[in-house]
Amino acid sequence: MQIVIIGSGNVASVLGRLCKQRGHEIVQVVSRNTSHAKLLADELKCAYADYNEKLNDSAGLYILAVADTALQELNKSINLGTKLILHTAGSVSKEVLKDISLNYGVLYPLQSLRKEMEYETDIPFLIDGNSAETLTLVEDFAGTLSTNVTKTSDDERLKLHVAAVVVSNFTNHLYAIAEDFCKKENVDFALLTPLIKETAERVAHFSPAAVQTGPAVRNDIFTIEKHLRILADHPQLKYMYIKLTDSIMTSPPTPSPKGEEA
Repeated sequence: MQIVIIGSGNVASVLGRLCKQRGHEIVQVVSRNTSHAKLLADELKCAYADYNEKLNDSAGLYILAVADTALQELNKSINLGTKLILHTAGSVSKEVLKDISLNYGVLYPLQSLRKEMEYETDIPFLIDGNSAETLTLVEDFAGTLSTNVTKTSDDERLKLHVAAVVVSNFTNHLYAIAEDFCKKENVDFALLTPLIKETAERVAHFSPAAVQTGPAVRNDIFTIEKHLRILADHPQLKYMYIKLTDSIMTSPPTPSPKGEEA
């Protein structure tokens, strides 16, 4: 399939490479920043343009991989007739594209994408289309990129986007706070890496609630108080510690998997 990619950031770069690897032809990269468009276009061996130049009108698919706010702006400046156009946002309705084309939908990669990284495993894609025929086209195309493709409505995708922010963005922020604590207390954050990996691996096999460990789930007030004394000089982490400890302690108990710490 011939594809135009609108955008030149992380998602555009990863999807562009993936499409090319799977045998599709990228015919144009379009971006507000011409130098960024040229950089990605050079890698993908295709033409490039900025928003003021002519959009290639010969492609069969147009992928809008831009910031959520930019989707609203582009909606007023592009008209593709019946060409298939997809946006890649998790929290934006497919209907934002209704004035651009009669055939539109969503190709949302449920993954934290960075242009510098190599992705060897299937990226999960959440897809949607404005009609049954369009959805079939989107599903067929997504199937060339990944074996992990799921049809979701705007509402379902938005809810999963919320959950994704919690498990990825919020968790990473906690890592950053913990790293700052370790630096200030002269202990090595890298020693926690195996624990981080083990905790992430467990939720691939068990419910997170079932493998919750630590002093809060054991109601170990003695240890919690010791931790809070250490955190006296770290107000941000202390606040997070108290809030999360309270959340764990007030959550309904869940039976632990066999062999797990209660």
